[in-house]
Amino acid sequence: MRAFAALAILSLLPGVCLAGNKLTFDDRVELTRGLMAEYGVLKQGLPHAKSALAFDAASGIDKNQWAKAAMEDGLAARPGATVQVTKVEIGEDRIVLQIDGGYNGGRKWYRNATIAAGPSSSPDPTRIGDGVDDNAPFGTSIAILFHKPLEPIKSADIKKMLAPLLDFDKHSVTEIYVDTLSPELQAAVKTNHALVGMDREQVKLALGIPAHKERQTEDGVELEYWTYGEAPGKFTFVTFKGDKAIAVKEEYAGLGTQVNDPPPPK
Repeated sequence: MRAFAALAILSLLPGVCLAGNKLTFDDRVELTRGLMAEYGVLKQGLPHAKSALAFDAASGIDKNQWAKAAMEDGLAARPGATVQVTKVEIGEDRIVLQIDGGYNGGRKWYRNATIAAGPSSSPDPTRIGDGVDDNAPFGTSIAILFHKPLEPIKSADIKKMLAPLLDFDKHSVTEIYVDTLSPELQAAVKTNHALVGMDREQVKLALGIPAHKERQTEDGVELEYWTYGEAPGKFTFVTFKGDKAIAVKEEYAGLGTQVNDPPPPK
């Protein structure tokens, strides 16, 4: 009886946690191994924030903080994009997941470069922080807040907790996003065709990573050109204004044939 009484008293004392409720070394190892280097597909935009974005273990994202971060620094990645957990930090009452290298982790030298075939190609310093570059996305961090000392928990539980934000099921990375598109866009993506009006993520889903990118300013309007294909065979040229494709052209090497905005085959 005295032993039970002593345990009851200890459990009531502030700052004292019974050994059975503590996060053990093995728990920490399992969390780190189960989350580190995992890929997930975003179900909503992920802000690029200097401070870790708050994610309440019980209620989810802090919408005000996330909206403010998105307005100040833009998005690290758009809905439907695949991101990676690059670091796991386990604190007393929180688990912090670094995404794509953290705040500065995604910045590469070619993020600010204008790629062109001519001798005038050179880095453009005005492009720092101009939005999401699909080749070098900015990273960020997410702090999962428990508001109490961490108790034993598995990586699978964390993934389930983050389900409203991230889907870690690798087999559904494409399907989750494609299912949200219009029937016309779904058909285009599934048959590997780009259409006018698509954004960069949708074009990448349909055609993959372009073989070449080029940015030019014409009559004060900035355009970006993506090129797919290699000779001999079909080339696809996609022109972007802002985030939207404004022209799609197909040409066949050596045949002199081209098609504007080709519809997906039925």
